[in-house]
Amino acid sequence: MKVNLISAVLLFALAGCGKDKQSTDELVTINVNKDYPEKELILQDIMDVEYIALETTDEFITHGNVMDIGKKFIIVKNNTNDGNIFIFDRKTGKAIRKINRLGQGVEEYPGIAGITLDEENNELFVTHTGKISVYDLNGDFKRSFNFLDPESDYLKVFNYDKDNLITYDNKGYGMVADQQPYHLIISKYDGSIIQKITIPSKEQKTLVIFGDNDQKVIPTFFATTATSDNWILMNLSSDTLYSYSPNGHIKPFIVRTPSIYSMDTEIFLFVEGVTSRYYFMRTVEKKLDIKTRKIPVSRLVYDKQEDSIFKYQIYNTDFLYQRPIYWISSINQDIANWYPFDAPELIEAYKEGKLKGRLNEIAAKLNEDSNPVIMLIKYKN
Repeated sequence: MKVNLISAVLLFALAGCGKDKQSTDELVTINVNKDYPEKELILQDIMDVEYIALETTDEFITHGNVMDIGKKFIIVKNNTNDGNIFIFDRKTGKAIRKINRLGQGVEEYPGIAGITLDEENNELFVTHTGKISVYDLNGDFKRSFNFLDPESDYLKVFNYDKDNLITYDNKGYGMVADQQPYHLIISKYDGSIIQKITIPSKEQKTLVIFGDNDQKVIPTFFATTATSDNWILMNLSSDTLYSYSPNGHIKPFIVRTPSIYSMDTEIFLFVEGVTSRYYFMRTVEKKLDIKTRKIPVSRLVYDKQEDSIFKYQIYNTDFLYQRPIYWISSINQDIANWYPFDAPELIEAYKEGKLKGRLNEIAAKLNEDSNPVIMLIKYKN
């Protein structure tokens, strides 16, 4: 199968505008060093919100780590390597099926790095070490395929279209000069590369932090973000973030300053969500606080209407107190994000009269052992 290389398109676009003299008049420029003013936002003003109370039974006890969401199902796993995959009804939260194929056999997975739901083909794509294993929704094995090569590391894998997936190959974690990371569109059937999207960079940068005794710390990051109509593609080693449309058109989206190459301690910029008005972003400084074991993070938002950038805090008005909400991970082009609420927190808030609406109704029926309630953060129609 012929592989379509997009890197040439990008190189042509950059060359056509001249090296680093591409006009940024139409681009948002983010100064990752700047201390921006603060802004409070109301979640319900920006997005539609839906709550799913996951049914709790003896067989269905979960931490509520959402892997993927479709129109019919929500796929959940635990935070431990127990191999359990839980399928719940998307609308009611009713427990439907538990799958576990943990093991070392050819039809099994040794752990779960990610799960991608394909409702159209009734399949689950389970990402694990160097491989993706495919199962039907009953848990029966169908096929598997390897990553591009042994050094590949597929970060979050998205359902791209009927026949393909899209992912970011964080090859070498940016630590190997001749192993440049890139985005891939791969076949659902055999993992073959349909399209390789390379974002040019001068040299490789890595977010890997070395702590005491050469201990490696790798902050969680996502180089691919689904918006309601496009994909935002990021490369740790590039000063430009790109928008990629379903028709294959790629264009610069955000420019960061100062250049990543000019920083002694790099600060990386990621896009976490995009609406018609707001661009939600996160900066991650490549520095580990030895005492707190924390990495400096700042959450920024660009307001298109005001043409301004802020540090932001989002609050959910279904809580009658200021309960902050953070982006966790992009889901798909219908659901921007998700957020879990543990039962004890909701029960306490309910007893104190600090909830309202649908969330209050759900909390009234919970007990301390109930599974988490999942909040879906959806793009407004």
